[in-house]
Amino acid sequence: MLYNRDRLLVIAGPCVIESERLLMDVAEKLAKIVDANDRIQLIFKSSFDKANRTSVTSQRGVGLVEGMKILGKIKANYGFSLTTDIHLPDQAAVAARVCDVLQIPAFLCRQTDLLIAAAETGAVVSVKKGQFLSAREMKYVVNKLEVSGAEEVWQIERGTTFGYNDLVVDMRNIALMKYHAEPVIFDATHSVQKPGAGEGVTLGSREFAETLAYAAISAGANGVFFETHPDPDRAASDAANQIHVDKIGDIINNCAKFWELRRSMEC
Repeated sequence: MLYNRDRLLVIAGPCVIESERLLMDVAEKLAKIVDANDRIQLIFKSSFDKANRTSVTSQRGVGLVEGMKILGKIKANYGFSLTTDIHLPDQAAVAARVCDVLQIPAFLCRQTDLLIAAAETGAVVSVKKGQFLSAREMKYVVNKLEVSGAEEVWQIERGTTFGYNDLVVDMRNIALMKYHAEPVIFDATHSVQKPGAGEGVTLGSREFAETLAYAAISAGANGVFFETHPDPDRAASDAANQIHVDKIGDIINNCAKFWELRRSMEC
């Protein structure tokens, strides 16, 4: 089992692979955070393709082959376990040769063929709860994965569609999703998105990501997910939501403190 119950699970990295140099820079800073805090289990994340961008003209990434080469170098240099999005069934086996965790995007969480392909690789499958689903409906997603051979399923809460161009987080979802499988991870940066609110670009309120992360851990989340970048406002994807890499260390360490406090109350 990859998930270590005795550590706070943290998924972090740039939203999309923009370049090898950028990923190396972020990975180096994340490695220092992990080296200084043995309460953290960090999974490095970046996407080789963002196939669900709002606009057809938006930058999508470097592609599957080049993306796996770059992520492989991250693993070799820093020893991180890796995760990346897959969007098509035939991407699953290729990505699983390099990545320890295959992430199913929220919009695709009910795509049966994609779920089956991911499960059959033997990798951990991390699936985001669709913005359009209730927490209770995730049991069907988890069931598709388990009957297809997935031995370890992670669920990610990332907010629910509310009105127009906005999301809301219901912290009850953490407890409800735990009935289906653990760990349950809270995606702090995607939960503050304002989808499609910027004339073909997703906007967001990154200033609320830290508060929501602390709240989710207090509500029982096993882990947190942050996208981080050295220049968030100029990032190729999710520019309004990513957290500056120079600030992410303090936030992750504070998350670990909340996690330890909650665990002490559960004992």
